[in-house]
Amino acid sequence: MTTAGDTAPNFEEFVTARGPRLLRVAWLLTGDAHLAEDLLQTVLAKVWSKWRKIGLENPEAYVRKALVNTHMSWWQRRWRGEIPHEHERMPEGTGAGDPFDAVDLEQSLALAVRRLPPRQRAVVVLRYFEELSVQETAQLLGCHSGTVKSQAAKALQTLRAELETEPGVWKGIDSRDRRAV
Repeated sequence: MTTAGDTAPNFEEFVTARGPRLLRVAWLLTGDAHLAEDLLQTVLAKVWSKWRKIGLENPEAYVRKALVNTHMSWWQRRWRGEIPHEHERMPEGTGAGDPFDAVDLEQSLALAVRRLPPRQRAVVVLRYFEELSVQETAQLLGCHSGTVKSQAAKALQTLRAELETEPGVWKGIDSRDRRAV
C-alpha cells in the first residue's frame, strides 16, 4: 500500500482496502445506509486534502475519529422530528431451529443500537463492533476512560432490556451469547 520512496499509504489504495470497514462503522453510527454513505464521503473529502500529514501516522484511526466527530456534529444540528424505520420491532421467530433466528437477532440488535443516544451508540460501535480498548475509545472520543465505561454500561443495560422484551429473540441462544449483549 505504499508508493516507491514514500512511507505513507496511497489515499486511493487506503480507501479501496479500508472503505468497506469504514462504511460499516458509518452505518453503525447512523443506522441508515444512505446517511452512512454521505457521512463516509464527507469525511473522505475532508481527509483527502490532509492525506500527506495523516497517512504517515495511523490513517484508519484518524478517519474513524473523523467519522465519529462528524456524525456527532450532524446529530446536534439536524432536526429529528421524523425518523423513518423499516421495522419498529422484528417479527417473532418461528421456533427452535429456525435458521432466521440469528438474522432476527442481528436485525433487532441493529435497530436497538440505532435507538441509543449518539454518545452511547459511538461507544458501543467503537468498543464492541470495532473492538477498541477502553483507552483507545476514550482517546478517540476525547473523554475519560471512566466516561467510556459508564456510557458502555448504560448502553448495554438498555440493549439487554430492549432485546429481552422482544418475543422470541433469545430462543436458541445460550447464556454466553446473552452476556455479550
